[in-house]
Amino acid sequence: MATININADMGESFGRFKVGNDEAILKVINSASIACGFHAGDPTVMANAVRMAKDNGVSIGAHPGFNDLWGFGRRQIQMNPKDLEYMISYQIGALNGIAAGVGMKVTHVKPHGALNNMAHVDPEYAKAIARGIKAVDPAIIFVANVLSEMVKAGREAGLRVAEEAYIDRTYDDTGAMTSRRFPNAMIHDKDKAVNQVLSFVNEGAVISTSGKKFKTKIHTFCCHGDEGTGVEVVSAVRQALEKNGVQLKTLPEMDLS
Repeated sequence: MATININADMGESFGRFKVGNDEAILKVINSASIACGFHAGDPTVMANAVRMAKDNGVSIGAHPGFNDLWGFGRRQIQMNPKDLEYMISYQIGALNGIAAGVGMKVTHVKPHGALNNMAHVDPEYAKAIARGIKAVDPAIIFVANVLSEMVKAGREAGLRVAEEAYIDRTYDDTGAMTSRRFPNAMIHDKDKAVNQVLSFVNEGAVISTSGKKFKTKIHTFCCHGDEGTGVEVVSAVRQALEKNGVQLKTLPEMDLS
């Protein structure tokens, strides 16, 4: 029986501004990647997300991004890799501190937005993220885009790596996510999302919109919590996976070999 994790990026509200429906999405995922205050989130939002994750039996991870609240972490920033390393450790530490208050612990790290896209192809950024994770806790799982430099960097650093594909993003002919500059980058239709995820699982590959296949392991599927269709889409995908005999687990429970 295949085993898969479903995770969602969440905790991305800020102050009085609400983004996404964390309460609903936590009922249908296995692991939550929680913003740490740089691209989104604040201490209260983080604490509420952690508390709700605990109540739903969902494991938690840090979702670090660039220091870019205005741009929601989706604008590229050129950084010294050592500064990036410290920025990752800083954000993990922030969430770990909040989590300790409710008896939880960060068990994975998954980069956000532009940082994630840059580290997909930039080995120095990928290695900096891996070092930042390892400095805090070498037992933390590095959630990394399939076919990315992050997968290589995480393994070279001796970290457990969960290779990730997306429920609600399409892929181009390089095996990377379609740029958000294009109108077909996001999948909002639940049936399209279900078809994509099942085809990836059955083929053991990421498949581009043109049909090109990239063979790869996929340990976890991600959905964006800030999208209005997120809850509907991830709920449909979970039901489809369970109907097809796939076992769902939290990231710490996964066999990542």
